Amino acid sequence: MDKSWEEVLAPHKKQIESILDEIKDQEFLPDAESIFRALSIPVDQVRVVILGQDPYPTPGMAEGLAFSVPKSIRKLPPSLKNIFHEYASDLSLPAPLHGHLGAWVEQGVLLLNRILTVLPGAPLSHSKLGWEAVTDSILQVLSQKKVPIICWGKPAQEAAIEAGFSAESIFASPHPSPLSAYRGFFGSRPFTRVNEYRERMGLEPIDWKLSS
Repeated sequence: MDKSWEEVLAPHKKQIESILDEIKDQEFLPDAESIFRALSIPVDQVRVVILGQDPYPTPGMAEGLAFSVPKSIRKLPPSLKNIFHEYASDLSLPAPLHGHLGAWVEQGVLLLNRILTVLPGAPLSHSKLGWEAVTDSILQVLSQKKVPIICWGKPAQEAAIEAGFSAESIFASPHPSPLSAYRGFFGSRPFTRVNEYRERMGLEPIDWKLSS
């Protein structure tokens, strides 16, 4: 975690310590060193947020970055496969060969899950530990900076609105899950729309290209 986030998280220090103490004897995902990996980007260098729900509950997949998986994973999660389908369609780029989204992080894309840990095989199992209060404070800081946010699914959209993001800075659509992707995720052009917003603000667009 970059040191610039320490001030943002300071009011939640005891809460974070309490959560970590509660789960220390559990086999949670991702590993302890990766819980705050998304915050490796300095606060002032975040250019866009992609907001996820919680880490992948499949061992070996969660790596502390929302929607991202290690390069070694060959069978991509269905949601990530659909994200790449939209990526290819929106940007006219070939689908990436792996699911690691580190190149986006290098571009200042904050891949943040609202819930930072999960039990293997049990989605949302850590939804009542208090992580949302921690990550909501992160979102509130970024909303004040007029950072655009990509929200896939209603819970993400509601969290962005609650955190104070303006309507014009929220790029929302149904979730890329196979259960909802055909209800409006496909064709939503999130990557192009975010760049159009940044250009309207006089800012450099994101280079979304991933290795293929």
